[in-house]
Amino acid sequence: MNKHVKTITPETSDLSRRSFLVGTAATGLVLGYAGVPGIGEALAAAPANFEPSVWYAISPDGLVTVTCGKADMGQHIASTMAQIVCEELGAKWSDMRVNLASNDPKFNDPVLGAQITGGSWSTMMNFDAMSRAGAAGRMALTEGAATAMGVPASELVVRDSVVSHAKSKKQMSFADVVKSGKATKTFTPDELKAIKLKTPDQYTMIGVSVPQLDIPSKTNGTAKYGIDVMIPGMVYGAVVTPPVRYGTTVKSVDESDAKKVPGFIKAVTLDDKTQTTTGWVVAVANTYANAKKAAAALKVSYDGGPNAKLSSESLLDEAKRLQGLDDSGQFFVKDGDVGAALGTAAKVLEAEYTTSINIHAPMEPMNATAEFKGDILHIYSGNQFATRSGAIAAGAAGIDPKFVVMHQMWLGGGFGRRLDADMMVPAVQAAKAVGKPVKVIYTRENDMTMDFSRPLTYQKVKAGIDGDGKLIALSHDVVSAWPTQRWGIPDFLSPSVDKKGPLDAFTVNGSDFFYTVPNHNVRAIKNEMAHNATPSGQLRSVAPGWTFWAVESMIDEIAAAAGKDPAQYRISLLDGAGKNDGGAQRLRNTLLAAMGLAGYGTKKLPKGEGMGVACVSSQERATASWTACVAHVAVAPSGEVTVKKLTVATDVGTQVHPDNIRAQVEGAALWGLSLALYEKATLKDGGIEQTNFDGYTPLRMSQMPEVAVAVIANGEKATGVGEPAVTVVAPAIGNAIFNASGARVRALPITAEAVKGAMKA
Repeated sequence: MNKHVKTITPETSDLSRRSFLVGTAATGLVLGYAGVPGIGEALAAAPANFEPSVWYAISPDGLVTVTCGKADMGQHIASTMAQIVCEELGAKWSDMRVNLASNDPKFNDPVLGAQITGGSWSTMMNFDAMSRAGAAGRMALTEGAATAMGVPASELVVRDSVVSHAKSKKQMSFADVVKSGKATKTFTPDELKAIKLKTPDQYTMIGVSVPQLDIPSKTNGTAKYGIDVMIPGMVYGAVVTPPVRYGTTVKSVDESDAKKVPGFIKAVTLDDKTQTTTGWVVAVANTYANAKKAAAALKVSYDGGPNAKLSSESLLDEAKRLQGLDDSGQFFVKDGDVGAALGTAAKVLEAEYTTSINIHAPMEPMNATAEFKGDILHIYSGNQFATRSGAIAAGAAGIDPKFVVMHQMWLGGGFGRRLDADMMVPAVQAAKAVGKPVKVIYTRENDMTMDFSRPLTYQKVKAGIDGDGKLIALSHDVVSAWPTQRWGIPDFLSPSVDKKGPLDAFTVNGSDFFYTVPNHNVRAIKNEMAHNATPSGQLRSVAPGWTFWAVESMIDEIAAAAGKDPAQYRISLLDGAGKNDGGAQRLRNTLLAAMGLAGYGTKKLPKGEGMGVACVSSQERATASWTACVAHVAVAPSGEVTVKKLTVATDVGTQVHPDNIRAQVEGAALWGLSLALYEKATLKDGGIEQTNFDGYTPLRMSQMPEVAVAVIANGEKATGVGEPAVTVVAPAIGNAIFNASGARVRALPITAEAVKGAMKA
C-alpha cells in the first residue's frame, strides 16, 4: 500500500519548529506562530497598510480579527477559521472579523508548511492549531484579568468576550484586558501541545450555523476581488494567446494596427523563464477596453511547436499504447499476487473507462495586478497557492522570491484553477516593460483555452471473482497527465511501492480504496504526450473524480456478474479487515445512511427508472471524508438521461458550520453531476476547441435535480467537505442508468448517444 506524502498528513504537525507567542503589541493582543525568516524584510520595506498577526489579533476596542492563511473562494473558510478560534477563545461572534493573509511564510499552513488551499484539507488540517490558538488566547486573557482584578485565575469564566469573577462580581471585557496591558503570557511549543481543549459536548460555537463573516461585505460591494483592484497610475493588459495550448513560440509581432488604438502603450512578448506560458503576447493600454482592442489588432505569427497537430484522439491513443506496455508506469498499490489470482478465478471481467478534458471556468476570470515599488514586487490577485505563485512571479520578474509581496484577494471561484500563477506572468512582465502598475484580465476565451485543465484519462480495470462471486483480484491501470509533477515540487510526489521512483499520487488517489480485496494492483502511468500538450491542473476532486468513476462502476459490474445486489455487495467488501479497519466501517455507515434516506430497495420504480449507488473515501485515503450517493434516474428510449434525485450522505467527523457543510455537499454533488453528464473539452490541432459557455456547457439551473443530504457528525476529527461529493455522483448515475435500462456506459460525460448504443448492445 502506498504511503501518502508525509508533509500532508495531519498527524505530522511539528509545533517544535515554531514558537507560539502571546503578548501585547501596538495593535493589541497578538497570537500565532513566529514567522519564518525571509519575506519579512520585504514586507518591512513596503508601506505599512496591513500589520500582520499570525492567526489573530484582538484590538483595544475588543474586536478579534482572524488572519486566514487560506484562499476564500466562496467556501467561507475564513469564517470557519474564525469560528474555530472563537470556540476556544470565548469571544462573542459579533466581535469576530477576518483578514486574508499575505505570502509571509509565518502564515504557512501548520501541517503543510506552505500556503496552499486544496484537497479539502483546510478545516481538517487547521482545526487543532486554530483551537489551540484560541485556547491560548483565553488563558492569556484570563491571567491578565486575574492580575488586573486581583482575583485567582482559576475562579474566572470567559464567555461572550467577557472575563468574569462570580464571587466578587467583577468583570473585564476583552477590550479592558488588552488596554490594561496585563495579557503577557507566552507559551512554549510543549505548553501549547499540552493545552486541554474542549470536548464536543462542551462546544457552544462549533456545530452552530452562525452568520458567515464575509457575506455582508460581499453583498454590499466592499469585498475586494482581484478584478476590483485599482492602483494610482495603473494601466491594463490584455493577453493574446496562441492557437496551440503549449509549446508555441512567437516569431514576429506587427503593432502597426494596434498603434492606431487610442491609449495603446506597448505590446510585450512574454519571455517566461518559468515556462508557465509559451507564445503569449500582452497588449498594454490606458483602459481595459483599449487593451482588448489593441490585442485584437496585433498581428502575431507563431511557430506552433511540437504539439500543433495533437488532438484528444491522439492523446487517448497514446494512453492506450502506454497501458499496453508491461514496463509502463509505477505501482501505487501492489498487494498479493494479482496475476496468479486472476489465473484461478472462476470469472474474469475487463473494462475500459475514460474521462475527457474538463475546464474550471470560475465566474471571475483569471486576473492579476503587478506593481514594482523599488526592489519590491507587489502582486494583487486571488490565489490558492501563494508559496508557489510568489516564486513564479519572482521568476517572471527575474528577482529573488523574498522581494515579492502577495496581496491576497477574495476569489470569485477557484476550484483548483487558482493553484496556478499564469495570470501573474503577463502582469509582471508588462509592468516591468512599461514601468507602471499593470492589471491583466483574461477574457473568457483566454481563460478556457489556456486553463490548466483536468486531464483526459484512460483506465483499464481487470477483476477476478471466485465461484461464490467473491472479488479475489483487481488490477487497475490509470493513464493521465501528471498535474502535480508539473509543479516541480518533490515533496508533493509519493514513492512508488515498486521502488521505480516517485509518482504523482494525485492522479491515482481513490484507487487505494477501503474494500477488502486480497490481490490488488494499481499502476500509475504518465501520458507524457498529454502532459506536454495539455498541461493539467487540479480540478475540484482531483484524481478521485476519475478513479472512483472506474472503481465504483467496476464494483457494480462485478456485482452484476456475481448476481448480487450492488449495495449489499459493497457492504460485504467493507468488512474492515486489516489495513481497512476503521475506514471501511465509516464508509459502510454512510452507504447505509444514503440508502435509507433514498429508500433504496424499498420501492418499485416505473419502467425506465432506476437507482444506483456509489461510496467513496475522498479526498485521499489518509485524509478521507466518507461519502455515499444514491442516484435516481429516468432513461428515455432515446437514451436521454434525467436525474430525478441525488441522495448524498457524508461523515464529516466534527461539523463546524452545519449550513455551510450542506451547501458545500450540495454544490459538490451538482458539480459531479455537471461533469457526469454535460462537461467536455476537446483538443484539436494542439488547441482547446471550446472557448465559451456556448461550447462548454456546464449544468444549467433548469437541469437541477432534487438533492437530499445527510450529514453524519460523530465527534471524530473534522474532515473536508468541498470535494468528496464530486467524486461519488458520476458512478452512482452510471450505475443507476444500468439498473434503469441495462445500458452500461464507461465514458464521461455520459451522452444520450452512448446510452442508446449501450442499450442496443
